[in-house]
Amino acid sequence: MPVDWSGLVTLLRQRDRPLLMTHVRPDADGLGSQLALYEMLQVMGKHPRVAIASRLPPRYAFLDPERRIIEDFKSADWQDRDCVLILDTGTWAQLGDFADWLRRSTLPRVVIDHHRTQDDLGGLACVDVTAEATGRLVYELIQALGLPLRPGAAQNLFMALATDTGWFRHANTTPNTFTLAATLMQAGAQPTILYEKLYETATLARLRLVGLALERLHIALGGKVAYTEIYLKDYPLTGAVPGDTEELINYPRSLEGVEVALVFIEQASGGTKVSFRSRSVDISRLAERFGGGGHPLACGATLPLPLHQARETVLAALQEWLRPSPSPDAASPLLTSPQEPPHH
Repeated sequence: MPVDWSGLVTLLRQRDRPLLMTHVRPDADGLGSQLALYEMLQVMGKHPRVAIASRLPPRYAFLDPERRIIEDFKSADWQDRDCVLILDTGTWAQLGDFADWLRRSTLPRVVIDHHRTQDDLGGLACVDVTAEATGRLVYELIQALGLPLRPGAAQNLFMALATDTGWFRHANTTPNTFTLAATLMQAGAQPTILYEKLYETATLARLRLVGLALERLHIALGGKVAYTEIYLKDYPLTGAVPGDTEELINYPRSLEGVEVALVFIEQASGGTKVSFRSRSVDISRLAERFGGGGHPLACGATLPLPLHQARETVLAALQEWLRPSPSPDAASPLLTSPQEPPHH
């Protein structure tokens, strides 16, 4: 459903010092949305600040090499802020340590998001589950504010749009996606530079971590499920950091005949993070069963279990989840049309 931006437009015209936050383990959609909105709010004469509640993954260091814009939430004082905009998530679990600060805060807050899984964070919710990326919603907000799109903002929004559609490969890509991509290019976005930075520039440490993930690929449930695992010991062994696990899920998903792919990642704080990807099975409800959520075909959860127990628990649940429905009238996790844009 299209977002009514009037409430947020009014708020931003009244407030001068917004705090722009995204989810932990920030990705290109969250960061691109933050940075684009940051630049455009400056055009309005505002004084926004951008924060992240976990480490900036090395692959995104090129976005702010000297860290003049992206601030670590724990390392700064935020008492000067007069409103909070949360981009690309609407759940407490995805806010990390920032969640406690937000719960105590009396500042007006707004969620700008496209994921189906949502908590009540209070304040205004600008959520459109039909949008392929939060970057689209930020573009719509910029239009609603009547601002001319700057080249830097266009570049960041293109990154958000392209990455959340798998560089225009995933089922959430529509003709409107390409229309927006063209608009962003006309405003100054440079896809070739972005692609090289995102996909053709990797540290040796990250590639070594990929090698370990490939060595540990396993098939389960008659070939319908593929998974791999990352342990805490892998980081000092390879020199990688947790952010380097992003997109490892693409390797088990690429195996022929696999319907659902999983990556189990041991967490320093305890428990196991699980990334889910699927070709046609709506697995977001399954992720929600474990306290997570996301999109029908791409979601995640963190289980309070050691990795080996989390693996057995999730595989057992998947075995039941993938079992054919007993009758045509029974509910099925299969999406009715994998070719259609997913409804989050």
